[in-house]
Amino acid sequence: MDIAGLYETISAIPAAELSSWQSFFVKFYRAWFMNGRWVQYFEGLLATIEVTVIALAIGVVLGVAVAMVRTAYAQRRPGTRNPILAVIDFIFKIYVTVIRGTPMMVQLLIMGFVVFSSSRNFTFVGALTLGINSGAYVSEIIRGGLMSLDPGQAEAGRSLGLNYIQTMWYIVIPQAFKTILPSLGNEFIVLLKDTSLISVIGGKEVVYFAQAIVARTYEAMFPYIITAIMYLIMVMAFSYLQSILERRLRASDRR
Repeated sequence: MDIAGLYETISAIPAAELSSWQSFFVKFYRAWFMNGRWVQYFEGLLATIEVTVIALAIGVVLGVAVAMVRTAYAQRRPGTRNPILAVIDFIFKIYVTVIRGTPMMVQLLIMGFVVFSSSRNFTFVGALTLGINSGAYVSEIIRGGLMSLDPGQAEAGRSLGLNYIQTMWYIVIPQAFKTILPSLGNEFIVLLKDTSLISVIGGKEVVYFAQAIVARTYEAMFPYIITAIMYLIMVMAFSYLQSILERRLRASDRR
C-alpha cells in the first residue's frame, strides 16, 4: 500500500478512534503530501533565498558606502574641513540611528502600506526594506572594523600614491575583513531569518505559503514546524560555509 492509500485508510477511521501515531500521520500528510503541498514549501524556500540575496546585496552596498564615508569623516586630518563630507556624514548618522532605533516590523509596515502603498510587488518591497535595515547594521560593523585598524595603514597607502578609495579597497578593507567576518556572518543569519517578517505585508516567502496551508488544513503545527526546519537547515548551511571561510583566513595568517 502506498502512502496515499494508507492515508485514505486511516482517514476513514473516525477522528475520536484514531491512535496518536495515526493522528500524527494524517496531520502530516495533509500538511506535506496532500495536493502536492510540498511543492509550495519549496516555492516559498526559493522565494526566501531570492529575498535574502537581494536584501544582502543592498545591505552590503549601503553598509560599505556608509562606513567608508563615516570613517573618512572621523579620521580626517585635524584642522581640515569638508562641508560636503560633513553633511553626508550627518545624513548617514541619522539613517543609522533611525533604522537601528525602530523595529523591523514597523519599517516593513511603513514601506509596504505608506511609502509603496500603490505597489503590488510586496516581495520586492520586503526585500528592499530588509536591505535598508541590514545596511545600517552592516555599516556599523564595517566602521568598527575600519576604525580599529592603525591609521598608519591608510597613511602608508596614501604615501604610495593611492587615493582614498584605492587605499581602502587594497589595504584597509582586506585587513578589517578578517576582524569583522564573524559579526557580518551573524548579521547575515539574522537577515535570513528576518525574511519571515515580509509576510505581514503580503510578501511571498516560505512563511507566506505555510500560512496558506494552515488556512486550508486548519492545522498549524506541521506547516510551521516544517517552516522552522527549513530555516534551521539554511542557517546551519550558511554557518558551515562561514566557518570554512574563517578557517581558510586563519590558515592564510599562519603562512
